[in-house]
Amino acid sequence: MADAKMHRVTAYTCAALCSFFLTGCCSDQVPLIMWSSGGVPLTSLAPPAVGHVVSSSQLVSYLNNALSSAPHNVLLFLQEKLSLDDFTMYGGVFGNKRDSAYPNLESALQSSPPPSSLVLPMVSWPGVSAVPGLLQEQLGTSPLYLEPATLAQLRLNSSVPALLIIRLPYSPGTDMMAPKEVLSGNDEVIGQVLDIVKEQAVPYTAIYTALKPSRVIGEVMSPELRSVGRSLLQVSPRSPYPPVEFKSEGSSCILLWAENLTISFYSKAKSAWERHDLTSQTFGHSVTPSLTGSSCNHTLSRLVLNYENVLGFSSFSLIFAMNRRFYKVSAREWFTLDQVELEYDGQKATFNGSRNIYAPAEFSYHCESVSSFRYALLVPCTASDNANQWRLSFTQFQIQGFGVMGRDFSYASDCAGFFTPGIWMGLLTSLLMMLILTYGLHMITQLRTMDRFDDPKGPAISVPQTE
Repeated sequence: MADAKMHRVTAYTCAALCSFFLTGCCSDQVPLIMWSSGGVPLTSLAPPAVGHVVSSSQLVSYLNNALSSAPHNVLLFLQEKLSLDDFTMYGGVFGNKRDSAYPNLESALQSSPPPSSLVLPMVSWPGVSAVPGLLQEQLGTSPLYLEPATLAQLRLNSSVPALLIIRLPYSPGTDMMAPKEVLSGNDEVIGQVLDIVKEQAVPYTAIYTALKPSRVIGEVMSPELRSVGRSLLQVSPRSPYPPVEFKSEGSSCILLWAENLTISFYSKAKSAWERHDLTSQTFGHSVTPSLTGSSCNHTLSRLVLNYENVLGFSSFSLIFAMNRRFYKVSAREWFTLDQVELEYDGQKATFNGSRNIYAPAEFSYHCESVSSFRYALLVPCTASDNANQWRLSFTQFQIQGFGVMGRDFSYASDCAGFFTPGIWMGLLTSLLMMLILTYGLHMITQLRTMDRFDDPKGPAISVPQTE
């Protein structure tokens, strides 16, 4: 009987949280989960339809109906940022419960089956931000912002309404911890608070939500306004063409994408640079170069792009050689793009990139511009005289040679530095102003008054003169 009850609760929660799969993910909404102790029904309103976004006015109706019968000791677990993806990716209702980031939250939902619990997967962002004010107006009491340690010293009364707001200390995307660890920390706080309230044997109503969606910024901002600094990137699914993909034993192991691939060759006969764009010959659904000669394993990856009739050469190959190594200093594995090679009509030109192009082994590498002549990341190999006759220029370049999962890049390590020119100007200007201020304070501390003044009533000060 208990297993059947738990199965129904899990199915209900899973169906509610999975509703967005039928309509696409909407990052402008925040989920809201509400439950009560003792099996008290929350609301007489029907749960929202699959994919429906609950508006601010509808949220007011849900809260009013729920609080009309639910206990008026309300626990509001307020997180800074939260999105439905946090449940779908890390919640146990979608996989092995041992790997769930929400064991305490799911246990509370299982102990309060419908209609004692209410799951609103998608609630309008402005409506959720007004939840504290709506609860305060409905309960007629001022909110108390508490921590678990403070709550243990507070005695609740079932006959007196109380609005207790517990600000969860973590928010995904703003901490150096992994998202799952961040959410697990929040769940532990929820479990501590619920244990304290249960010890006091006071009926309660609990709400878990957030002030903002955690994944709205990346989709709301226009491409022109996005930062070009260091960030974690992935190729957009709306890219005009998919990346070049090399498979070994049926699984992808190398991915390459660029907005533009351009090579230039210096013709001695014409005494000029001849430029050729390889983009249209490299990317696209119907046009793909031959990948004969490519290979990959745990430590070495080699991507070979074979072309025909490039700049008058009958055979032309663009080769990317990558290596994976363990570095003791960082205690992790990194991959480097050791060389970019050009093979054409029996000749060879080599460019080194291992010192400049590198990323953690589980990441991909991205750079807005990779070239061999301006702010060069690719350095012509001195042992190859032919390298000086070539110039390479790759725009919005991204490559991954290890840890590839499907046709999507892993998060990317960007080549942009942490300090932009504007930051350097600000630091240098601040340093200059600090030096001027220090010099001024030093001069003020060195001021001294005269030890003796001329007294007209006394003997005159005589200054001996020497001839």
